[in-house]
Amino acid sequence: MSISLSTHVLDTERGQPATGVRVELWREDLVTASDTDSDGRIAPLATDLEPGVYRILFRPSSPFFKGIGVEVELEDGHYHIPLLVSSYGCTTYRGS
Repeated sequence: MSISLSTHVLDTERGQPATGVRVELWREDLVTASDTDSDGRIAPLATDLEPGVYRILFRPSSPFFKGIGVEVELEDGHYHIPLLVSSYGCTTYRGS
């Protein structure tokens, strides 16, 4: 079984990738953390994960949001979970 995870963050207010956003992956403890690159991406955030429930915590530069958390259940395969964020709104989805 092989599980991997990638992400990217888009600043929808400015219409560009969000660089330098801290992204943390948690299970019970911190699994890994990294900052988005100049294209707003972290590929991969993690590889060789065990199946289970994980929490992704995004820490964007925002006057309102200090942390945006998403809990996901990962099984076999690759998962891409992006964040679209502006000063006062955000959304996420399972990408490809």
